[in-house]
Amino acid sequence: MNAPQTHDASRRLGPGEYWFEDVAVGDHYDTGHIVVTESHIVGFAGLSGDLFDVHMDDEFARAQGFPARIAHGLLGLAMADGLKNRSSVRIMAVASLGWNWNFKGAIIAGDRIGVHVAVKAKRLTSKGDRGILTLGFTVRNQRGEIVQDGETALLTRLRPTDLDSKQLAAG
Repeated sequence: MNAPQTHDASRRLGPGEYWFEDVAVGDHYDTGHIVVTESHIVGFAGLSGDLFDVHMDDEFARAQGFPARIAHGLLGLAMADGLKNRSSVRIMAVASLGWNWNFKGAIIAGDRIGVHVAVKAKRLTSKGDRGILTLGFTVRNQRGEIVQDGETALLTRLRPTDLDSKQLAAG
């Protein structure tokens, strides 16, 4: 039926497009990397309205035990999702359904982050016309330290059938 699949295939995915049917629990890949800049932090502060001192004031951040002001946790999440979306591994997604996320360590300007993505669970929707993948994310900085991790539920497309293709072509 629509019970989550839970076996662990542990296959590294190579570049390409992957439909719901193409992935298994345990499949994984690594994204590229991005350097978090001061411009990212200031831009996100302006966009989000989060001008809290720990993000905007180096002296305040140092007084709190950080080496410098830190990136917003949600900026790290957004950048991690962006790295997934621009990866050479392309899951044929429709939309994110939600997040369960943890901030494990500070991200500061100059840090280079990358993401390890793993399929944790998969199931069909209640209608059976789309899939839902649970993807686990581990975000590491250039020193290999885990700075964030968590999971997202991703609504995905099923592989089109020959009949679907013919119906689309017929208009």
